[in-house]
Amino acid sequence: MALKKSQLYSSLWQSCDELRGGMDASQYKDYVLTLLFMKYVSDKYAGSFTALIEVPAGGSFADMVKLRGDKEIGDKINKIISTLAEANDLKGVIDQADFNDESKLGAGKEMQDRLSKLVAIFDGLDFRANRTEGDDLLGDAYEYLMQHFATESGKSKGQFYTPAEVSRIMAQVVGIGADTRQDHTIYDPTCGSGSLLLKAADRAPNGISIYGQEMDNATWALARMNMILHDQPTADLQRGNTLADPNFKNPRGRLKTFDFAVANPPFSAKAWSTGLDPDHDRYRRFVHGIPPAKNGDYAFLLHLITSLKSTGQGAIILPHGVLFRGNREAGIRRNLIRRGYVKGIIGLPANLFYGTGIPACILVIDKEGAAAGRGIFMVDASRGFIKDGNKNRLRAQDIHRVVDVFNRQVDVPRYSRMVPADEIAANAYNLNIPRYVDASEPEDLHDLEAHLRGGIPNRDLDALASYWAVFPKLRRTLFRANGRPGYSDPRVEPHQVSATILGSAEFTAYKRRIATIFDAWKKDARPVLSAIGRRHAALGEEASKELAPRAVIHTLSEDLLARFADVPLVDRYDIYQQLMDYWDSVMQDDVYLIADQGWTKAARPRAIIADRDKRIREAPDLTLSRKKYQMDLMSPALVVARWFASDQANIERLRSIHESATHKLAEFVEEHSTSAGDDDGVLKEAANDRGNVTAASVKARLKTLNGEPDNDEEPRRSMLLRALTEARARARAAERTILGHCLDLLDAESKAGQSLREAQAALVRSVLARYSTLTTTEIKTAVINDKWYASIQTAIDEQVRGLTQLFAGRLRQLVLRYAAPLPEIEQDVRKLSCKLKTHLEQMGVAP
Repeated sequence: MALKKSQLYSSLWQSCDELRGGMDASQYKDYVLTLLFMKYVSDKYAGSFTALIEVPAGGSFADMVKLRGDKEIGDKINKIISTLAEANDLKGVIDQADFNDESKLGAGKEMQDRLSKLVAIFDGLDFRANRTEGDDLLGDAYEYLMQHFATESGKSKGQFYTPAEVSRIMAQVVGIGADTRQDHTIYDPTCGSGSLLLKAADRAPNGISIYGQEMDNATWALARMNMILHDQPTADLQRGNTLADPNFKNPRGRLKTFDFAVANPPFSAKAWSTGLDPDHDRYRRFVHGIPPAKNGDYAFLLHLITSLKSTGQGAIILPHGVLFRGNREAGIRRNLIRRGYVKGIIGLPANLFYGTGIPACILVIDKEGAAAGRGIFMVDASRGFIKDGNKNRLRAQDIHRVVDVFNRQVDVPRYSRMVPADEIAANAYNLNIPRYVDASEPEDLHDLEAHLRGGIPNRDLDALASYWAVFPKLRRTLFRANGRPGYSDPRVEPHQVSATILGSAEFTAYKRRIATIFDAWKKDARPVLSAIGRRHAALGEEASKELAPRAVIHTLSEDLLARFADVPLVDRYDIYQQLMDYWDSVMQDDVYLIADQGWTKAARPRAIIADRDKRIREAPDLTLSRKKYQMDLMSPALVVARWFASDQANIERLRSIHESATHKLAEFVEEHSTSAGDDDGVLKEAANDRGNVTAASVKARLKTLNGEPDNDEEPRRSMLLRALTEARARARAAERTILGHCLDLLDAESKAGQSLREAQAALVRSVLARYSTLTTTEIKTAVINDKWYASIQTAIDEQVRGLTQLFAGRLRQLVLRYAAPLPEIEQDVRKLSCKLKTHLEQMGVAP
């Protein structure tokens, strides 16, 4: 079957664990990514005569699999990689990792076992099944690994990866889109692992020519592999120091210029001028000023600007210091602003990047519009993120909000605004974002008169105008004028505020409006979702692209975002995020599976068995009694809810009976296992060696009791002895009664459990049988309605409840804040003081 992303990620990280002991993440990434590359190109290109990558004999991953358990596995893996590298001009690219390095992989049997396990993990992945149009499974996996490697490596070694979310913003604000042609060019002077270039290239459906330069050899090799894994094998990536020796030049010896440029250079590089004489730069990059000797931020910015065509656009990530630092940098900044090169600035949250925890910003450069004399559009996006481990991460909604606002140049209070050039000049060309965009939360001011005389300030209620616009009658239901101008009194108690809001006709109508919009979206989304999995050969090329999973979620999410654009109170980006979260966690795997296999096969249960390396494989030949099943698209719970609801209700009834019987038995056993004195209870004697009361142990105790006589036959026994004998007989009789009742309870519990298990087993058999008779229409209905739509609906309902709770919480806060004015509090204090004085006097204690 096709690989699910979650399954692939788990396997890849498992491979990292095999290497973790001998080296740190900055080293073992080379091994993992090399094997990932070998497995992918072998699965995708082996046996193909038209492939861009040739997989020669003795140079495939299959050759590595044959080495499992081989004493010379490390050396032989190196030779296999070398064979593939030589056939494809990849020497120095894919052969960076030494698989025969004993210092990292261990010696002898340790290396043999470690590499054998590593190869086995990758052998369990089959990329041949993932040929869905638009399925960038390997690119996503590479990105996943790079992110984790950067996290594991720490600050000093995180430079090889730019967070994908930041890359997506940059790609969308530089102007790459549907109009971009294959002959347009994009350049990254510090390309790292190439992720930033690839995200930009993703925005060009017709293709774009990629150029980049990277100083670190190992990172350059990662970038080359990354380009091949992302089907960009023709990307021109060069090695070398971009500032000291730029490799891209025109025939006249000047810098080659590009249509687009993106960059995430090392922050505040101290040795930026090594090998370079900035005062006599042959490429004329520093005509606007020479950066400080110990800080290269502006050096990279000036290089990027010089590398753009006169119509070019670019984006670069830099620390916030470039916006306000003085001296030389102030002069460069002033010159660039006067030339109109800086189109906009996007302030990002802190702790996004793996190389540093400091906040950074994106400077957007636009040479084409430089002569327009416009201002600079500023966005403060520093508060839009989610915590992800020890880092912060931009969510889909944060990315979309930034891009929408920036590309439309929309002024949003406390978030963005177009700052006129003369305002910037009046601030001495200081571009510090808080000077122009005040993103701070408004201060919650207390009203002294309300504290003194009571009442809720109308000013605070008026601040909730967005809610009152939707619920105009609700304000009169919750508050009334108190006779003093500017103040109101509550009509309901604080604990009744939420219930009053939720029970109001206006809130019901609002919920109905949300539901109507969502129902309309579902109706229009259904044909798109139903068409997933249609064979692409039967469709035109454009239709096939529209049904690719990435195109599907883009279409659906943009439509949902647009439908909620004019809905008050709820943030449309929050609604959008609910869909994107569900896509990432569940729906994405479902859609890729359907696109690859079709609805019917994707819904079919798979018989699975764990192999010797504890990985899951299909085992269709197992007998029914030994089968275990994996349901990838339709869980048994989904089938049960739609087609076996009555059976499930019966099981719940039987479970309740069983739980009741179990509870009665437990109570009885506990009651009769201890006595009022120090002696053990009756059932303590009936427990087995493990201390458990079972039917067998109770019957054994009864057998013992029945073997003891109830009366002593000796006639001469004294009256006292006869009394003791009779007491023992009565005790044995009582014990028999208790044991008999315990047996009844054990039998009832056993029969209830047996009935429950039989009903459950019958339901399992019915469900498994039902899978085989499901029609495509039934599968689509269950998955789209009961799984996808129901889950998204629940998330949206939760979002609406959240805004209601926020509203109600604020109202409760205001009611409680001014509930007791100061004179009332003082009166209560006087009353309590009098009571205390009286009590002290009664106790004979002088106050």
